[in-house]
Amino acid sequence: MAVRLADVAAAVGLSGSTVSRALSDPDKVNPATRERVLKIAQHMGYVPNQSARSLTAGRTDLIGMLVPDIANPFFPPIIKSVQARANDKGKTILIADIDERPGDELQRARVMRKRSDGLLIASPRTPQDQLSELVALQPVVFLNREVPGGTSVIIDSADGMDQAVDHLAALGHRSIAYLNGPRRSWSNTQRQKAIKHACRRHSITLHEFGPFEPQVQSGVHAADLVHASAATAVIAYDDLIALGVIARLTERGIRTGEDVSVIGVDDSPMSAMAYPTLTTVHVPGSEAGIAAVDALLALIDGAEPGEVVNLETRLVVRSSTGPAPR
Repeated sequence: MAVRLADVAAAVGLSGSTVSRALSDPDKVNPATRERVLKIAQHMGYVPNQSARSLTAGRTDLIGMLVPDIANPFFPPIIKSVQARANDKGKTILIADIDERPGDELQRARVMRKRSDGLLIASPRTPQDQLSELVALQPVVFLNREVPGGTSVIIDSADGMDQAVDHLAALGHRSIAYLNGPRRSWSNTQRQKAIKHACRRHSITLHEFGPFEPQVQSGVHAADLVHASAATAVIAYDDLIALGVIARLTERGIRTGEDVSVIGVDDSPMSAMAYPTLTTVHVPGSEAGIAAVDALLALIDGAEPGEVVNLETRLVVRSSTGPAPR
C-alpha cells in the first residue's frame, strides 16, 4: 500500500497540516522540523504526486467555500487569501453566499461537496444540533467557529476584546455598551464573554443591546439606544455596526471620540477612511484564510480531522476613542 501523508504525520508525531506544510511549503515551518519530516518521509517512501493522486482518486482540484454574506467587509480579505493560497497549490475555489440564511447552509454545503475535493465553511450559521451533519461532509474545515469533531481555524477574540476594554478603562470610561451581533453567531458569543470578563475585572458597568445584523443600518438604530443609556463608550460587534453608530451620533450633534467613544471589530479598509477614523480590533482574516486552506489540503491528503488552529486579535487605536467626558 502507498504511504499516506497521515502515515508520515503519525511517524513524526506532528499534525497532518504541519507535515503537509513541511513538504509543500517548507518556508512555513521550523528548519529542524522540516528536515526531520523530509528524512522520515523519504525513509518511508512517501512520494507526493498531485497529478497522479488526482487521476487515481478522482480529484477535481476544486475547493468549495461557503460564506454567510460576501458583502460583509469581514469576508473579502479571507476570500482573497483563500483564493491566492489555493491557486499556489493548484486548486480552484468555488464560492457560495448563503445571504445570512442559516437554513440554506447545510443543503448548499451538500451540493458543493459533491462537486469539490473538500469544503471551507466560514463563520457557519448552522444551529449547534445540526453541526454534526456538516462535519460528516469530510474533508471540511470550519473557519471562525470551533466545531466538535471538526477541523477549525479559530480567530480568538479574547485578546482583542480585553485590549479594547483596557483601552477604554485607561481613558476613564466606567460605563460601556456592547452591541451584540447576530444571535446565531459563534463569534458574538466569544466576544460577549470576553467583554463581560474584562468589564468585571475593571469594575465597569456593561450595557448590552441587540442582537443586531452586521449592517450599517443596525448601528444607526443602536446609536439611539446607546444615547439613551448612561454609556460613554461603545464596542460594536463589527465595523459596519460601529460606523452606523458614528453616522447617527453625528446626525444628532454628538461628537465621536469626545462625547462618546466607539470601537469596532474587523479592521476593515473603511475603518481607516471613516471620519473620525475608527478604533477597531484587528482580525487576522488573511492569515486565517491561508491556515484554512493548508488544513483542508492536509485533510484531503489523509490527515485526521479535529485539529484546532488559534489566531489572535489585537486593538488598533485611532480617533474614535478618547477620554471619558466629565
